[in-house]
Amino acid sequence: MNTIANTSAVREFQGFAVHTLSDDRVSLAVVPELGARIISLKNVRTQREWLWHPGDRLELFRNRPDDAFNEGPLAGVDECLPTIGPCAWRGRDLPDHGEVWNRSWQLDLDALREGILKTSIRLNISPFAFERSIALHQGEVHLHYKLTNLSNAEEPFVWAIHPLLRLVPGDRLELPPSTRGLLNGATWVDDVISTIPAQNCAKAFARPISDGWAEIKNEVTGDRLKIIWDPGQNNTLGLWTTHGGWHGHHHFAIEPTNADHDSLATALGQKSCGMVAPQSSRTWQIKMCVGSR
Repeated sequence: MNTIANTSAVREFQGFAVHTLSDDRVSLAVVPELGARIISLKNVRTQREWLWHPGDRLELFRNRPDDAFNEGPLAGVDECLPTIGPCAWRGRDLPDHGEVWNRSWQLDLDALREGILKTSIRLNISPFAFERSIALHQGEVHLHYKLTNLSNAEEPFVWAIHPLLRLVPGDRLELPPSTRGLLNGATWVDDVISTIPAQNCAKAFARPISDGWAEIKNEVTGDRLKIIWDPGQNNTLGLWTTHGGWHGHHHFAIEPTNADHDSLATALGQKSCGMVAPQSSRTWQIKMCVGSR
């Protein structure tokens, strides 16, 4: 990862340490204590904030382990692991949106001195250790992941990055034709600003994808956000939209993932989730490219 010309800083906001990375194109902010959530992803040149906050207000607070996801801050980008939907499997009661979004992660201070935001957590219910490293390179946010199975048995998992995005007039979703053809008639993706699906919210999956990218572009403002990943590592794209249907909120999400169902138990039954061998690790990468004309 190239970190040339990056700057890092830390500030306090609402009682939490907020760690930032920035270059001349993009800035981002992470709160390790709150699930290592990314609370800001901003285009430095246009000042567009890509991440959604409820009521356009950023309010940070801690949650209890058994809280539903909608009771959390709902601010920005969360990591969902080892499930998205709550489910029971192998005697484990796995919570809503997984085990890591509402817990404190450890910050690697040595990596921070090199301009890399590296955070890690050991899950309480599932036998996993999880790491994520973030660095910037010329307007690109590089996210590197490592998931380690600490048990002596093969372990399944569902992972998804969960970025709640704030859309503005002129935004359009662009997808590879091969991905669009896998969305099973989800016509709302053709105009994510104006098309309101049934029940005012919807989620669609495309699997197995052959092209790992999805992009929001705005021809009026020139802003764009492109998410790129290796479909050999995560062969599914989830798309989520709510126009007031989910707890009254309005946002959109592009979710690279490894499963076409939110529940680990269901995905495992369909043999459509990830697996980690005993005492082994899996790694993968995501890029978020922030740009403008």
